[in-house]
This record gives sequence, C-alpha cells and structure tokens, in this order.
Amino acid sequence: MTRLTTEALIIDIPGCASGVPLSLAIEPGQVWGVLGPNGVGKTTLLHTLAGLREPRSGQLLLDGTPLGDIRRKTVSQRMGLVFQDRQDGFPATALETALIGRHPWLSPWQMESGENLAIAERALETLDVIHLKDRLVNTLSGGERQRVAIATLMTQSPEIWLLDEPTNHLDLQHQTAVMKLLRQQAACDRAVFMCLHDLNLAARWCDQILLLYPDGQACWGPARDILVTSALESLFGQRLLSAELDGFPVFVPG
Repeated sequence: MTRLTTEALIIDIPGCASGVPLSLAIEPGQVWGVLGPNGVGKTTLLHTLAGLREPRSGQLLLDGTPLGDIRRKTVSQRMGLVFQDRQDGFPATALETALIGRHPWLSPWQMESGENLAIAERALETLDVIHLKDRLVNTLSGGERQRVAIATLMTQSPEIWLLDEPTNHLDLQHQTAVMKLLRQQAACDRAVFMCLHDLNLAARWCDQILLLYPDGQACWGPARDILVTSALESLFGQRLLSAELDGFPVFVPG
C-alpha cells in the first residue's frame, strides 16, 4: 500500500504570493476532495503531487522516498492522474486509449498481451463505454471521453488515484457511478485525491477535505470537521444554507 505525503509544500502559482505550507498525508483507504474557487491552484496542486510541476518549496514523499528520486516508470505504476482537459495527439479508439494505462507495466517495445486487453475491456465495461471501444475518442461526447479517461486510469491500476474534476461532463447517473467507483477503490486500500467544484458531491463521497482559499490560506482534515457552513461561506464568498439528507450534509445558496 502506497502513501503520499507532503512536507511544508508550497505550490508554484505564477503571480501569487506563497500560501500556507501543506503537510498532508494521503493514506490508503482515504477519499480526498479539494475545494476552492477558480484560480486558487487546485489543478496546480494535483500536477505537483503527480510530479509534473516543481513546487515553490517543500517536498513530496512516496512511501518516505522523495518523489524526484524515484524512476518515472515506478511512479506511474503507483500513481495515476486524470487531467481536467485532454488533447488528442493522434487518432485512437477508446480501447487503444484505455490500453495506454498498461504502458507503465510494459518493457520498451513490448506489445500488450491478451491479459492487458482483458483488463482494459473490463475497465471500459465498468465505466459503461465498452460499446464504444472501437470508436475514435475524438468522435465521442465530452461525458463519454471523460469515462474513457477514468477507464484508462483504472486500466493503469495505480495505488494512488489523482483526478481533476472527474465528474466533468457527466450526467447524474454517471456522476453517481463514478463516485461509487472511487469509493470502491478506496475500500480496496487505494488512495483517491480529487479536485471538485460540486460541494455536495464532496460532502457525500469524501472523508477528507482540503479547502484552498484565494488568499493562500488552507485548511484540511476529516470532512465532518471541515465542511462547516462558516468555513465554506468564507471559501466561496456565498451565503449557504445547510441541511442533512440520509446522514450527509447538503448545502444550497442562501
């Protein structure tokens, strides 16, 4: 089981003053939700955790080892990322795209095996896009492409799942299915860390919350302690009303 920790991490957002150093422990079995208004650095944080951006200061540790000291192939076997926006560099079918998730497990020039193909097809089936496996990804709708992207991460099978707005473009049925899948991954001792815009999705499905404020402040901890009306009103600059539904808090504009 893989553990990702940050020690006094300050992400590098051009033109912004340094914020609160983040000392996080992203543990197996946890589902993290990152909340904050546009421009506070949610995506930058996610890319920094994945090792795609250098922090302004502080460090990242994967099972106690500095992330920069670990081979990228090894990192990719243990940690995967779903981007918010994706560019199709070349034409590929949904199945071919999902199979990219197996590349960290292959040696150079090694072809995907029948087992790899079966793993990718199971992931596409789980995300309800198996019927689209032979379609070019650039012909799919936004929601279909998003589900293919999550299926690719599932095919990769890392122990830490990083996701930037995983419910983007999804209808209500598929939003619920994806969030259930992420909870299932956590129940299998994987860690899930995702940026969200939907406060109520975070309240329903996440057990750990990180709030990023426009002035660089931050707070984090168990969802029951962090998702309080006063903190959220300060975060979004919006009066909120709260209630409880099926044991979970629900927030609406006041």
